[in-house]
Amino acid sequence: MNETLTTLLPLFVEHLDDKGRSPSTVLAYRSDLEQLIGYLANSRQKTLISQIQRSDLEGFRDHLLAQKYTPKSVSRKLNAIKTFFRFLKDEGHTNVDASKDVEHPKIQSSDPKFLSPIEYRALRDVVRGDARIAAIVELILQTGMRISEVANLKLEHVGDDQVEIEQYATQPQRMVYLNPAAKDALNSYLKNRPKTSAANVFVSKNGKPLAVRNIRAAIDRYMKRAEVPSYSVNDLRTTFIVENLKRGVDLRTVSHAAGHKRLSTTERYLELADVKGPGKKQRLEVL
Repeated sequence: MNETLTTLLPLFVEHLDDKGRSPSTVLAYRSDLEQLIGYLANSRQKTLISQIQRSDLEGFRDHLLAQKYTPKSVSRKLNAIKTFFRFLKDEGHTNVDASKDVEHPKIQSSDPKFLSPIEYRALRDVVRGDARIAAIVELILQTGMRISEVANLKLEHVGDDQVEIEQYATQPQRMVYLNPAAKDALNSYLKNRPKTSAANVFVSKNGKPLAVRNIRAAIDRYMKRAEVPSYSVNDLRTTFIVENLKRGVDLRTVSHAAGHKRLSTTERYLELADVKGPGKKQRLEVL
């Protein structure tokens, strides 16, 4: 019971790997927990699992909110913390789950946002000189891939007219249509892709797989340059869904491409797209 959080964290990371959690999820959990461990050590002078109390974790939550982290971001970090402490209790490293009764900050619900054609064309214009980010933007707009799926996309899974999304976490493997616009943007990037043994499609200048946080930060910069700063990379995926529904694409076709496990999830976007019912087209539209 006198184990330090620092020595317990690798055990938790190994547990996540064994459960098949996606690399981006494992990386995010580890980063969140390292932030917690740093806070507890520096602000509370606590390093042992036996020392941690509910008030310490509530202090971390409130500290993040005071540092202007959004309630949604803080809630995500708390999910990592609660998963970590449940694991420690289940594995016998502690008798008490100090995180159990820590409450999440209240999050005001809001409708998903999507870019208009004028707005995503403006984004296209500003990323034109950056083949890598241009390919990422086009992939999400034309296929609806999640940012984590783009980051983990492998060269071997890119075909002439489709890409294979590997199975990860609770998501099954799926094939997604790769239209000419997405394929052209991807080919333009691959012609100048750094020489590397990395299997990932998207890599940094030194040949390392491009992390989700780097993709997000780059697209955020280009959003500002395109004068659409209120949007994020996630809104590109929503744009894909909404635009295809607006143009009469069959609900199941959109749902499969987006990787929704339930058709009802896709149906929620009908109101956002301002359409009264699903269309009949069996092929995704080119945005």
